[in-house]
Amino acid sequence: MLAIFALVLALVAAALLLWARRAQQSTGLPAGRVVYDDARPALVPEKPLYDAELGLTGKPDYLVETSGALIPVEVKSAWAPPEPYEGHVFQLLAYCLLVTRSEGRRPPYGLLRYRNRTFAIDFTPQAEADLLAVLAEIRADERRRTLARSHDEPARCRHCGYRDLCEERLES
Repeated sequence: MLAIFALVLALVAAALLLWARRAQQSTGLPAGRVVYDDARPALVPEKPLYDAELGLTGKPDYLVETSGALIPVEVKSAWAPPEPYEGHVFQLLAYCLLVTRSEGRRPPYGLLRYRNRTFAIDFTPQAEADLLAVLAEIRADERRRTLARSHDEPARCRHCGYRDLCEERLES
């Protein structure tokens, strides 16, 4: 009887392990240990990553520790475009930079997970330089009194935090 119980217990454990692997694969997360999870509501929210020198703060959806590296993962609810959106790529690169500066471990890449596809974005020295150039441009724009609208999308205007101040907002 004890042998049958042990066999049933082993089968249940194997089934649970298989289910857990499939669940992790469906999330788009790499194999490894999730050390930071800001994607699910929790009683205690994750602490943002911060770099005082750049004045940059961010909260990736996940940080996964795998093979000694910390990999930031950003999850988007939309279907994947043919190529990831530039803004999403820069957001992920910012998380890579924040991990490097706040954790002292440079991720080789980050993952951008859309509903149906995951893109691996390499965090190369050139990608970092491109990100720093964009951040410098943003800082310069912040010092200006007025900025021209950069798009023709009413939906973006509808959800913009500067909508009430913008003289170029699109009505819809």
